[in-house]
Order: sequence, then C-alpha cells, then structure tokens
Amino acid sequence: MPIGLGSSSLNAVHIGKIDGYTVHTYNGGDLIACFDENIPDSVIKEIAKRKPLRAVFRDSSFDGSPAKINVGEIFKMLAPDTRVKVI
Repeated sequence: MPIGLGSSSLNAVHIGKIDGYTVHTYNGGDLIACFDENIPDSVIKEIAKRKPLRAVFRDSSFDGSPAKINVGEIFKMLAPDTRVKVI
C-alpha cells in the first residue's frame, strides 16, 4: 500500500499504458499513479480526464518546478476535485 495516502484497502490494480507511459490504476480509477520519467502533458491530461480521487506522480518525473506547477494547473482545470501528490 502506498504510504500516506489514507486508504486502507487498494484492490483491483490495473497496469496499463497511456502513450507508452506506464499508468497504475487502483480501485477502478480511485487512484491513478504514473512514475515514469519525463511525463508529457498529454499523459497528465488523459489521467486528469479520468477524474480520479487521487493522482500520484514521482518528483523526478518532471523537469523542475514549472512542470510540477503545470500538473497542478491541468488538474485544476480538468479534475478540480482530484488530490494530486508528487512524491
């Protein structure tokens, strides 16, 4: 179980691809995570369109603070209720 996400049971894990990037989906989309390097905006937008309750990304997946800020802005626009965490 991912640490610090406040969920005691993450069942039904699905590992798939979006534009060649590995995406982990838990509980039918409640949580979506992508830990690949250099995740493009197109993948972030596709994840946001799925409107998960939580989205998790690795800190090194982004090239600096502007890219991380952009992730937050994409989610504010497409999935404002999603909690985004960069670990």
